[in-house]
Amino acid sequence: MASETYMPGPVCLIENVKGQLKVNQEALGILSAISQPVVVVAIVGLYRTGKSYLMNKLAGKKKGFSLGATVQSHTKGIWMWCVPHPKDSKRTLVLMDTEGLGDVEKGDNQNDSWIFALAILLSSTFVYNSMGTINQQAMDQLHYVTELTDRIRAKSSPNTNEVQDSADFVSFFPDFVWTLRDFSLVLEIDGESISPDAYLENSLKLMQGTSEKAKNYNLPRLCIRKFFPKKKCFVFDRPAQRKKLARLETLHEDELDPEFVEQAAEFCSYIFSSSRTKTLPGGIQVNGPRLETLVQTYIAAITSGDLPCMENAVLALAQIENSAAVQKALAHYEQQMGQKVQLPTDTLQELLDLHRACEREAIEIFMKHSFKDVEHVFQKKLKAQLEKKRDNFCERNKKASSDLCSALLQEIFSPLEEEVKQGIYSKPGGYRLLLQKVQDLKKKYHEKPKKGIQANEVLQKYMESKEDMTNAILQTDQTLTEKEKEIEVQRVKAESAEAATKMMEEMQRKTQEMLEQNEKSYQEHIRQLTTKMEQDRAQMNREHQATLALKLQEQEKLLKEGFQKESKKLQKEINDTKDKIKKAKSGGCVIL
Repeated sequence: MASETYMPGPVCLIENVKGQLKVNQEALGILSAISQPVVVVAIVGLYRTGKSYLMNKLAGKKKGFSLGATVQSHTKGIWMWCVPHPKDSKRTLVLMDTEGLGDVEKGDNQNDSWIFALAILLSSTFVYNSMGTINQQAMDQLHYVTELTDRIRAKSSPNTNEVQDSADFVSFFPDFVWTLRDFSLVLEIDGESISPDAYLENSLKLMQGTSEKAKNYNLPRLCIRKFFPKKKCFVFDRPAQRKKLARLETLHEDELDPEFVEQAAEFCSYIFSSSRTKTLPGGIQVNGPRLETLVQTYIAAITSGDLPCMENAVLALAQIENSAAVQKALAHYEQQMGQKVQLPTDTLQELLDLHRACEREAIEIFMKHSFKDVEHVFQKKLKAQLEKKRDNFCERNKKASSDLCSALLQEIFSPLEEEVKQGIYSKPGGYRLLLQKVQDLKKKYHEKPKKGIQANEVLQKYMESKEDMTNAILQTDQTLTEKEKEIEVQRVKAESAEAATKMMEEMQRKTQEMLEQNEKSYQEHIRQLTTKMEQDRAQMNREHQATLALKLQEQEKLLKEGFQKESKKLQKEINDTKDKIKKAKSGGCVIL
């Protein structure tokens, strides 16, 4: 994405109009132009808690996302700002500021839940912003995290039960950052100084017991622990005296609390160095157009009353990109063949060898740009199209050769035809003269190089078309006896039959070459597909192994804290993940 196309300020990505979520086309247009991988940082939290200020800091600007200094909620829907990544010129930073949660004017928190879910689905780093300390009230306000299992699906299959479905969340959920604003406590436990991260870990400890109170206390904590293995916490002092807060975006650094300035710098530094590229299951890195498709797919699902589903979103993305991958591969094939092939080729094999080299490159391009090609639908399309293009080249090759040979025969034999018309050979001994002349002209024709694959066939047809003419000269030649004429007729017939046999053999050879080519082409597709599937399996295995490690880590913590029941629940997920790893290793044979 060229620097001049970076946005001078944020635009609304998902509008929230009277409780209906709608995609803004202008924002989609901006995303479609970003070819780089994107790092997506989304911030959510209660309204009027200073989310926008932090996002402007990340954008390196004082103004941008609207701060709104009154008690009314300011940001509606989800706003987006794409800026150059300060630490990595090869990636683009996409900042998303969301509508404040818990706005009393809305009366209905259904929208809040969707905005929370969308922020998680779209981001690679999810920032939860709240005021004061992590107490039970802060946890209660984070009830949206407990509703995620009702809002998001990992798999599209309806028979997937909720436990298994939410078990997959960890594989595509973002990293979690909790920012605590106006934090006034001393970070200590039992007189020992602790880090903000340790404070967060301690706040996520579970309560013993089976009472309703314990259940309500533990549920948001369990969800955060289970869904977000990578967690970070930042605490911020109040940025300035209360009177100055209303004009926060106009204050100079030296008017802000030095502690706050340092804390904000530390937060930005962490986000820039630790936030990952947004990645989908299968190791698919998200760029602008892919993010655009995700936004459209999720909003379409919500609007139609379905749940946004990660698997469906990836498949929708795959449909678009696999179709484009087929076109890219075909365009490369056309371009390479256009450069390398000079029609007519001397032999069919020469053309097929060139085709095979270009076909191999085309398949490579398809493999590089395609993913999740379910039942190899798009690869089959590519295979059929490449065969069609190859056959088209074969037809053009034949035609080029035929046209060239016909023109050449015309050039060589037209003087002879003129002589025949003038009656030069209609005299005693004329037939022998004609035969000699035809032999000389045939030799001249054969000596001409680069006539292509139709040379013999075109000559044979030409000679057949002149049989009546030569026969007429033969029959009127008075120097030949009837017996000699009879012998000559038989000789011409035998010669013609021999030429026809040769032609038949040549056609059979070409057919055989085409059959062999089909087999080689099939094997090339299979070879490259097998390699890709092995790579995909290895990637899937890495993802499952990473998920397994995280689940085992969480299980160990639960056991240490004495939560046997929760640990057992997690064991089922661990076993499921182990099964997936086994399945990923045992790949079947490839059939196209």
